[in-house]
Amino acid sequence: MNTRIQPTAQVDETAAIGDGTTVWDLAQVREDARLGSGCIVGRGAYVGPGVRIGDRVKLQNYALVYEPAVLGDGVFVGPAAVLTNDHYPRSVDPQGRLKRGGDWEAVAVVVGEGASLGARSVCVAPVRVGRWALVAAGAVVARDVPDFALVAGVPARRIGWVGRAGVRLVERENEPGCWECPETGERYDEKDGELIPRG
Repeated sequence: MNTRIQPTAQVDETAAIGDGTTVWDLAQVREDARLGSGCIVGRGAYVGPGVRIGDRVKLQNYALVYEPAVLGDGVFVGPAAVLTNDHYPRSVDPQGRLKRGGDWEAVAVVVGEGASLGARSVCVAPVRVGRWALVAAGAVVARDVPDFALVAGVPARRIGWVGRAGVRLVERENEPGCWECPETGERYDEKDGELIPRG
């Protein structure tokens, strides 16, 4: 297998690392995590136990992906972005005892194929980020994001649409609800708050 794991990275022996994947310095990949082929795990990034990551995924420096997150193929997670896993976080229970693993239920962030999470964005589980969506830097995602949506702000709201190239789409003149990528020319139809690729 052609993987590259830096000496200062911590990769659990039960983790599965796909062919061509690189794990950089000080990154940690926990037990039973599954990373596909051709991935990059940046310096200081964290991948929690049992996390599922597709092929050609980039986790930039200090990205934190907590279990039981699922990332599709081609996902980009920007520097210091966080995917949380506790809907009601507390250090202690109501009696003041330190909470342990069995004292709470982990919930997932699911990120669809090709989606991008900008630097220092936060996805508050449980939430789904749709295919090819783009979450702006610093945004806080607290509700599901549709496919191809461009979201920004705290809390994140849709401010536009993007195509597979990540470029903001432009609505075609005299064709309401028809959006076009200025880079690739791909066209999309907007119906009932969703964007559907043509052809």
